[in-house]
Order: sequence, then structure tokens, then C-alpha cells
Amino acid sequence: MSIACGLPLLECVYCLACTRWAWKKCLHTGGHDSENWPEATPEEFEPIPRLCRYILAVYEDDLRNPVSAPPGGYGIDPDCVITKKSYKDTQGRVPPYLLYLDHEHADIVLAIRGLNLGSQSDYKTLLDNKPGQRKFDGGYVHNGLLKAAVYVLNTECDTLRELVEKYPNYTLTFTGHSLGSGVAALLTIVVVRNREQFGNIDRKRIRCYAIAPARCMSLNLAVRYADVINSIVLQDDFLPRTATPLQDIFQSLFCLPCVLCLRCMRDTCIPEEHFLKDPRRLYAPGRCYHIVERKPFRIGRNPPVVRTAVPVDGRFEHIVLSCNATSDHALLWIERESQRALDLMLQKYRAMEIPPTQKMERQETLAKEHNEEHKAALRRAVTLDIPHAYSPSGDGQDNDHMSATSLESSSSVGSVRKGNRPSGNWEDLIERLFDRDDHGQLLVKGHIK
Repeated sequence: MSIACGLPLLECVYCLACTRWAWKKCLHTGGHDSENWPEATPEEFEPIPRLCRYILAVYEDDLRNPVSAPPGGYGIDPDCVITKKSYKDTQGRVPPYLLYLDHEHADIVLAIRGLNLGSQSDYKTLLDNKPGQRKFDGGYVHNGLLKAAVYVLNTECDTLRELVEKYPNYTLTFTGHSLGSGVAALLTIVVVRNREQFGNIDRKRIRCYAIAPARCMSLNLAVRYADVINSIVLQDDFLPRTATPLQDIFQSLFCLPCVLCLRCMRDTCIPEEHFLKDPRRLYAPGRCYHIVERKPFRIGRNPPVVRTAVPVDGRFEHIVLSCNATSDHALLWIERESQRALDLMLQKYRAMEIPPTQKMERQETLAKEHNEEHKAALRRAVTLDIPHAYSPSGDGQDNDHMSATSLESSSSVGSVRKGNRPSGNWEDLIERLFDRDDHGQLLVKGHIK
């Protein structure tokens, strides 16, 4: 009798739990992730539509006779393209990319295309990772994407160094979409950690824009490099929210919607604090820019708004059950909506008729605010007991040396990279950066130093 009474009670509890999950998931939209973030300014958002077009140009076989250029073209002068590599050139080690000298914007740009669904080598790069497989710079990174980044450095290091030294006032920008965004982000970290190999380039001249980013680095690295790496996410894009190991998705016997639905249930049932304690869990890198253009219970798209922050908790942790979750990942759509958002921001600021002097002061203020926000995010990571998180030293030094721990790591690495170029190749140098064990001891090629 008691068993018979217990079964309906368990069924009621189960139904209530499912109803709660469905209610939370159906009401959760992409805009909720950034609803408390401040809006971005046109100065900081300006490069993004342009860089999207540069990535789109990688898809063209002949830039002088483009086949599917967006309205207004790619904005690329074919004579300023330093190199353009195809799958044949890279032997599938990395997605195709181009190196472009942008004189108009004083920028050296390396743009990497996204995943090719028909390329076996791209899947090989994507699936070359297991949780906790690759320790790097005090955290964890995606193993296959790091290998691709190292290949780019082995191929283009000399060219990049020559361009940086020849144009000392130009910025060095790495950008990519989807799979290419992860390669660009890890490429940026390696360059920042080895600036001596690039003519002692100042850290402020290096930047990365990861478009529709893949989760490629642990949370402590994502926050620590937020001053140089930026992630751009359009509304409900699924990839920055997919913390499930991608190899599990593509090797699964289930369909992708089923896997994403199971992932949604897991996100709802397990507290976020539990995920933050896992040092192997990968995240979208750096500062986040979220383009929001849809609101709950409204049909159609609204004028896009761009919000930005350096989040620690709440960093696109929940997959959105949306029919736009895959379309928001498309580079063409991101380019279009980011340009719309930039045009709206420029109209707003033009209407205010801000004098040039005040614009310069605003840019300086914006840089200070970003710096303070970055330090606050690092302190927040320490407060939440994020594994291997470093708090700012407060001495005004380069963010690359934010604590005694990071100083120790930097000095140890610096002893490896003396001289103008790495001894051997970049694979050897990366192995020497191979990091710390759980006791905080520096590991060099498998030996405790």
C-alpha cells in the first residue's frame, strides 16, 4: 500500500521538476546573458564588421574577382595581401587564412576562416582534445587548436616579425570565425607570452577578435587575457554556450538537437558554482561583446544593441532553446548585424556632436575603465576560488605580470626564449611553456624544476 502511494508522489515530483526546467528554458533567451552589461561604444566596436569581411575574403579563390562579396565588398586591397593559404598549402594542419597589411587602419591582420563541414582535417583538429589533455600557461587549452596555432607560427613567424618591426605604429590583430576563432585566440596567447620573438612588440599593440568563438581555454586564462582577446557573440549562437566536449557531440550516436537538449537539462539541474570549480572546463575567451537584437515574446528583429563585459560567472553558461541558435553562428549574418549595430552607435554619437578633444578624452577614459574592469574580473575569479586564478598586483605593471606566481612563470619562460628566434621550432617552445602541476611547481618537459 505504501509503495502504491509512493509512486504517484514520485511521479508528481518528477513532473514538477520537468515543468520547472521547461519553464526556465523556454523563458531564457540570449539577451538574458548580458542584460546587466553596459553598452559598447563605437570606438571599441569599430573593427569588428571590418574584420568579419576580412575573414569572408579567405573563402574567395581570387580576391580580384570575388564571387560572393557582401554589399560594399570586402574592403581589401589585393596588392596588400602578404600571403593567402588554402587547405592545400597548409596540408590541413590549420584552416585557410590570409595575412593582410591594412594601411588605412594601421593594422597587420591575420584572419582565419571557420569550420569547413566537408573538410576531414578540420574535424581532426576539432576532435583532437579531451578534458584536461593540454595544460598551458597556468590553465588548460584545446589541444587541437593549439597545434594549429603553433603551425601558423612556424610558418608565419618571420613574416610577422618583419612586418611588426617595419611598421612600429601598426597593431597586430589575429581574428577568426568559429574553429578559426579558437586558433586565433590561442595564437594570441602564444605571441603575448613570446613577444621577444616579435621585436619586443608592446602588449597593447596585440589584439584578437574571436567571432562566434569556440570554447578553447580555461576560465582563468579567459579572464587573464581579456585585455587583448575579445569574443563577439550574436544573440543565441550555440557554439560559445556549448561546454560539452565537441568531440562527444560529433562522435555521438544521437542527433545534435538531442545532445543540446540533454545539455540544457544538465545546465539547469547542476549549479553553476560546480562548473566554476572544474579547472579543465573550457570557455569562450577574453572580453565578451554580445549583439542582442531579439526580445522575449516579440516577433522579428529589433535594432541591434551591443553589450560588453569581462564576465567570470555567467559567461554564456546556458544553451538557448531557439530556432536561431545555428543561424546566429553564420559569419555573413554576424557581419551584417554588427555593421547595423555600429551604424546605429555612430548615429547616436554624431547626434551628440562631441568635439574631437572630448572624443580623445573619452577614449582614454574607456581604456581606463576596461583596465579597471579587467582587474575587477581577476579579483572576482580569486573570490570564487577559480583554480589557478591570479589577482592583480596593483603595481601598475603590465597585465602579463599580475602576481608573484605569474612573475615566476614569466621568468622561467623568459630563460627559454632569449634571443631573436626560438631554438628549434615552436612545438619545442610550447612544450617548455607546458605548465604547472596541481602543487604549483613548474613543469619543464615532464620534470619538476
